[in-house]
Amino acid sequence: MTNSSPLTPYSSLVVWWLAIRPKTLTVSIVPVLVGSSAAYAETGVMAWLPLLAALAAAILIQVGTNLHNDVSDFERGADGAGRLGPARATASGWLAPAVVRRGVLACFGGAVLLGVFLVWHGGWPILLLGLASVGAGWGYTGGPRPIAYSGLGELFVWLFFGLGAVMGSYYLQTLRLGWPVFAAASMVGLLAAAVIVVNNYRDLDNDLEVGKNTLAVRMGRTGSKVEYLLLLLLPYLLLPALGHGLPLLTLPWAAYLIQRFWREAPGPAFNRILAQTAQLQLVFGVLLSMGLLL
Repeated sequence: MTNSSPLTPYSSLVVWWLAIRPKTLTVSIVPVLVGSSAAYAETGVMAWLPLLAALAAAILIQVGTNLHNDVSDFERGADGAGRLGPARATASGWLAPAVVRRGVLACFGGAVLLGVFLVWHGGWPILLLGLASVGAGWGYTGGPRPIAYSGLGELFVWLFFGLGAVMGSYYLQTLRLGWPVFAAASMVGLLAAAVIVVNNYRDLDNDLEVGKNTLAVRMGRTGSKVEYLLLLLLPYLLLPALGHGLPLLTLPWAAYLIQRFWREAPGPAFNRILAQTAQLQLVFGVLLSMGLLL
């Protein structure tokens, strides 16, 4: 990979660090943590190599998806001068599109290589999950009908960073599934989807101009506020299915974020709300894992 463009004041390493969107990477870490903890709580045994391989694959898929989003949104004209979110590497001229695309291929290629081992360990269900995850990551902003442009972004995140990642991690440890892990996976996925809601709410006006029909564009700001409220509160309502309530400690934080989301004027302030929503999911997931192990 080449160095960063002379247009950037940052070093090449910093540019790539910004391009992978590190503040949101916990969205791919939490599901593996929760799924593996749920499995250990039942079996008392941890298969560390599958856990580490699953964690690395999940991170690579998210990084690949983020990089693909960076370059694809630039090529579709979605990252214009009116963008309110953090600067993007391709749109800012820090990295050439071809360089970012090589990064995308490297990430997805690495995930596939790790997937070979995971399939050997977990069998055909892991093969199907892996192929679907890589395909969805590529199709999130790629292809003729990108997921992110169709109003299905939240559903994509709930399915792959909730159900798929949590239940897949649990399956790699136990080779079976059950309703309790489905409930845990749903909680994690709902909070991850809330991160997308913040992103799309912040970018609503710009997305409307460029024809990016996110769910926020389709429902409007009031609908997005209700969606965010539901996505943050539903995980707490599902906690009784697991028989413990340790994550309830984060409920005041969730209420604070809901209040900010509803009252804050659309603008750059939502960058902070987005980061804090990802942090809420991380802490909720850690407490959920601790409760499963107690």
